[in-house]
Amino acid sequence: AMLSGQGWTAIAGCRQFFYAHYADWAVTFVLTTILLGLVAGAEADLIGGAAGSALVMIFSMYMGSVSVVTTVKWFWFLISLMGLAGAVVHFAQSFKAAADLKGGEGSALYGKVAWVVILTWMCYPVVWLFSEGFASFSVSFEVCAFALLDIVAKVVMSFMVMSAHDILGEGGAQSREYV
Repeated sequence: AMLSGQGWTAIAGCRQFFYAHYADWAVTFVLTTILLGLVAGAEADLIGGAAGSALVMIFSMYMGSVSVVTTVKWFWFLISLMGLAGAVVHFAQSFKAAADLKGGEGSALYGKVAWVVILTWMCYPVVWLFSEGFASFSVSFEVCAFALLDIVAKVVMSFMVMSAHDILGEGGAQSREYV
C-alpha cells in the first residue's frame, strides 16, 4: 500500500505519517512473537503475554504519533517502552528458559534468533524518537530506517529459522528426500 502512495496522511505540522506501518507491525510483530515462542517451545500463555506486550508497544507508538499534545505524545512513548520491555523480558527470560529445557542445538538457535529480534526491536523506538517524537529525521529517512529494521527483524530472522529446519524437526519427524 505504501509503495502505491496509500497508507499515509498528513498530521500536525504537515508531516507525512505512514499509518500503514502500524497496521503491518500489529500483525507481523505478533507473528514474530509466536514464531519465537514456538522455536523456544514456550507455553501458550507465555506466547500470549509476549504478543500482548508487542501489541501494547505498537498501539502506543501509533497513539504517540497521532497525539497533538506534547505531554500526551511522550506519555504514549513511555507506555510503548514498557510494552517493549515486557516483550524483551519474555524473550530473554521466559522463552529462553523454555528453550534451555529443550537443550541442544534448538536452544542455541533460539538464542541467536532471539538476539536478532531483541536488538532490532530496540531500534524501533529510537527511530520513532527522532522521527515522530522530535521530528529530527526526514520522512524519507524514517521510511528507509523502518524498512531496514523490518528486513532484519522479519526476513533475516525467518531465514535463520528456516535454514535450521532440521534442528527444529528433531521431535521425531523423519527427513524426506525428494528425487
